[in-house]
Amino acid sequence: MKSTRPHPAWAPWVFLAPFLILFTAFIAWPLVRSLMLAFEQTFGPRTTTFVGLLNFRAIVRDPMFWVAVRNTTLFTCGTLVVQLPVALALALLLNRPNLRGRTWFRLIFFSPTIVGSVFVGVIFSLLLEKRTGLVNSLLHAMVSRWNPDFPWIDSYVMPSLILASLWLSVGFNMAYLLAALQNVPGDQLDAANIDGASVWQRFRHVTLPSIQPVLNVLVLLTMVGSLQLFDLPFILYADSFGNGPGNHALSIVTYLYQTGFRSGDLGYASAIGWILTLLLVALALVYRWWTRKEEHGT
Repeated sequence: MKSTRPHPAWAPWVFLAPFLILFTAFIAWPLVRSLMLAFEQTFGPRTTTFVGLLNFRAIVRDPMFWVAVRNTTLFTCGTLVVQLPVALALALLLNRPNLRGRTWFRLIFFSPTIVGSVFVGVIFSLLLEKRTGLVNSLLHAMVSRWNPDFPWIDSYVMPSLILASLWLSVGFNMAYLLAALQNVPGDQLDAANIDGASVWQRFRHVTLPSIQPVLNVLVLLTMVGSLQLFDLPFILYADSFGNGPGNHALSIVTYLYQTGFRSGDLGYASAIGWILTLLLVALALVYRWWTRKEEHGT
């Protein structure tokens, strides 16, 4: 016979305690502490001075911060323009039922996502090395006959970062788009084909609206991930601490790291972090509002 005695009121908290302790120690308290630091100026780990909004005012007048914003914006736009169309093209190719070796192609394109960005950064740092890198060697072997003054490819900082990010993340986006393509209603495609719609018309009016929700999520994830760019430039241009030639690889998060851990001003770095956080939240809200507006046709 089952006991009808009620459980003590504190019993659920026993099961919630591990999560609450970890959440408080590693998420809630660091967020609160970073917000407090954003209004302080630090001189070493234990010496702080309350400065109010001075950190935020200094950021507005900081030319290096705006260089980082420009580079991060260029990287985000370039990644969106290049990565998602390539991922969609690969997904459309692998969605063909008569394609041989589809499973192996999926594994090949998706595998860079598994190895991680640090490993990809190391690989591309070797490929793009100025004197002995494979890419530089091949380009100079082909171009130096006609143009002896052809610059090393490491001068093209942003294309190098976008290419590395493409190789790293295109398989992730491809997998989601491929799953979305496999859920496109076949009867609608057949009906459009019977009505004489071309391949482009079937894609534009049947396939694209069906995968639009997944595409919207991938656009948002790509924008948020690109705005947090750090590890790729930090590994690719380790000799300049992630700045790259002419500071063309300096990102917002890299500048935050340099300010907080190399210069030692954790207050200024926290202010940069909260500005980036507010930017990400605002971007997500605006993009969500816009996609809902498009879905309802208003």
